[in-house]
Amino acid sequence: MSRTARVALGVIRVYKIVLSPLFAGSCRYLPGCADYMTESVTRYGVIRGGWLGTKRLCRCHPFGGHGYDPVPHS
Repeated sequence: MSRTARVALGVIRVYKIVLSPLFAGSCRYLPGCADYMTESVTRYGVIRGGWLGTKRLCRCHPFGGHGYDPVPHS
């Protein structure tokens, strides 16, 4: 795993520890957005995984969808 990916995963981990508890129960999708971003960066790297995670964050709003939305395999 690249250094950039490790840094990105560290930032996500800090978010999950510090900020995520303040928004508990607000996730509309499973897995949660931080878990989705972690899996996508781990699987695809910072550029593609970050893009997938960003698209997911843009879909996560009161008028968006909900339910099970896994990281795509291809």
